[in-house]
Amino acid sequence: MLPSRQAAFPFAQGAFPATPPARRPAYGRRAPAAPSPEAPTRFLALDIETVPDDLVPADWPADKFPKNAWHRIVAISFVEADILRDEVSGLEEYRVTACRSGGAGDWDEGRLLRAFWRFFEDGDFRVCSWNGRAFDMPTIVARSMMHGVSAGAWYRRGTRWAGYTHRYSVDWHVDLMDAMSEFGVAARLTLEEAAGLLGLPGKMGEHGSQVASLVAEGRMARVRDYCETDCLNLAVLYFRWAYLTGRTDAAAHDRAVGSLLAYLERERAERPHLGRFLDGWRGAADRRPLFVAPT
Repeated sequence: MLPSRQAAFPFAQGAFPATPPARRPAYGRRAPAAPSPEAPTRFLALDIETVPDDLVPADWPADKFPKNAWHRIVAISFVEADILRDEVSGLEEYRVTACRSGGAGDWDEGRLLRAFWRFFEDGDFRVCSWNGRAFDMPTIVARSMMHGVSAGAWYRRGTRWAGYTHRYSVDWHVDLMDAMSEFGVAARLTLEEAAGLLGLPGKMGEHGSQVASLVAEGRMARVRDYCETDCLNLAVLYFRWAYLTGRTDAAAHDRAVGSLLAYLERERAERPHLGRFLDGWRGAADRRPLFVAPT
């Protein structure tokens, strides 16, 4: 069993944490779903894997990507890190604490979503995704609605001007694909293409189009491993983007990368896919530097 601090999602069943009664907010104002920090203190590089479900219309073209609500979520994975801030400069540092998938491979979608939102409700996260504004989060939200699961924290945290649903509020949800294209001004990269910029392993020969067949074959462990490696690529890209955009400095960037390297080294014996990612990443160090601080 995973340690509770680094577990993918809390496994215990039950109601949401009790909250003290509050006065009804004034007309036109929203009360937060939970105490809303000035800035998130935890980082979540998040990715999902899905398969088309029976909601896809019979006449839907086979070569056309199904709409968000017609995707059944089979895996939710993430890399989690603490966000540390320098009190003087305000610069950030990221300390990796986990790379996990939620729940267990045999959980159904409703159980997976309920556990995810309990986990999310309990933390103050900055979410990082790749095409997450167009796919991952709208899919999670639509399927939560279908299963009768509340996603209140997603909609009610932050302020009127900055929150998870605000496209340009990268303090709360940064869709890195969108941000790296200057919000659509430049051509958008795939995650594989962006990973190549930094010499990252990318998808290591796998692709999302294989997920449906893997699920049909009952190979959920491989699906979850694949989802986790996408999150690893995403986390490293975010650390470099944070340095590029001045959120962190070179020394803090390198400590963040170092914390991920150390985590992967600790985990590789029990989780071989993390070791393969680590070896592929280190193997490209002669072409793309892992670190940015002058030596």
